[in-house]
Amino acid sequence: MPVKKRALKRRATGSSTGLTIKNNKKQKLSLSRPEPPYIKTPGVLLTFGQGDVGQLGLGTNILERSRPALVPSVDNVIDLCAGGMHTVCLSDSGEVITFGCNDEGALGRDTSKEGSETEPGKVALEGRVVQITAGDSHTAALLSDGKVYAWGSFRDSSGTMGLSSKGIEKKPIEMLPGNVVVKIASGAHHLVMLSENGQLYTCGCGEQGQLGRVTERSANRDRRHGMANFLSPMLVTFNPRHRPEFEDVWAGTYCTFAKEKSKGDIYVFGLNNYNQLGLEEQKSHFYPVISRAFSGKKWVQICGGLHHTLALDSDGVIYALGRKEYGRLGLGEDCDDAKELISIPALKDKKCVDISCGDSVSFAVTDRGELYAWGMGSTGQLGTGEEEDVHTPQLIKGKQLESHFVLCVSGGGQHTVLLAKSVDHEN
Repeated sequence: MPVKKRALKRRATGSSTGLTIKNNKKQKLSLSRPEPPYIKTPGVLLTFGQGDVGQLGLGTNILERSRPALVPSVDNVIDLCAGGMHTVCLSDSGEVITFGCNDEGALGRDTSKEGSETEPGKVALEGRVVQITAGDSHTAALLSDGKVYAWGSFRDSSGTMGLSSKGIEKKPIEMLPGNVVVKIASGAHHLVMLSENGQLYTCGCGEQGQLGRVTERSANRDRRHGMANFLSPMLVTFNPRHRPEFEDVWAGTYCTFAKEKSKGDIYVFGLNNYNQLGLEEQKSHFYPVISRAFSGKKWVQICGGLHHTLALDSDGVIYALGRKEYGRLGLGEDCDDAKELISIPALKDKKCVDISCGDSVSFAVTDRGELYAWGMGSTGQLGTGEEEDVHTPQLIKGKQLESHFVLCVSGGGQHTVLLAKSVDHEN
């Protein structure tokens, strides 16, 4: 598969699953987000959008689907992530399943047999996995004992960075030995880990400030003294007199959001050229700052595309922030860029339980199992059956979706994946 396609197909979203670690020590942290309902109800996988490198899991002959299609060989799934050009699933037995592009090791398994990358296959990990995340060219897994493993590669404006000092890692490697992690999040080319004592560790590309610990001056590869400062997970530090503890973390394409434990403040860092962090200065922010745009609400999920952000509060209301082009905000064709969080009128009567962003697309799942999509439609990633842009949330329908109750969604580079259950098991 031509590597050159990668420049046009990029996006990452992280899993929204929280974790409470149980061990012999006194529990230091318990994430505030309620356990998602799909954790207890294994479901099936549906995919749509571009599938030219097998990321749809529908075989070598299916290069695209404009409506949701059932992946026949994958079931008992409890979580999923769409990466740039690959798909990652978590089974109810704690196993990781991957398929799609493996040029830079994002699948974490041997695909030397012709066509094997397009077929769902298991990743060898010693332990039960409880959360997965996917970036443009990397994948990560959090085990029940708090260990984090990752594989693939990070990239920056100069090309491949590798995942470790050895370069691309085609098999899982442990990322933060000696630490217990309770949640992970992936941006396009960075990984964030939340430890049991509420601290953040980051690694990957830092050019847009998404690591929260690398100065603007040293973030460019030409000025680096070595890659270890970027590829080795390191602590995001604060003034000793003000060392916040965090209880949740999320990542956008080129940014990071972290929820402080005591007051619920949202700290942000990364790309803000369209105010997608809720900060006034339209520039990259290289160190964590509180975004007052998020004050006054209890946030249960935040996700980010290339230039926009979606946020879901505890009442099931979705807010949009950032760039308007292609309809990605869902605020109508005549809206302006959103410099502050604006609730989406078309969903005001809906209670939403899950959200996701692609680069220029947005998705929402309601408590009634409905999927809504809006944004750029040119790749079929919205699932509308058309290639037109959608400026307000549109209910997604399809023959193979009719008998299913949607549980969660993940938008990737140019494809989308859904977790759903049969309506016969809705109750």
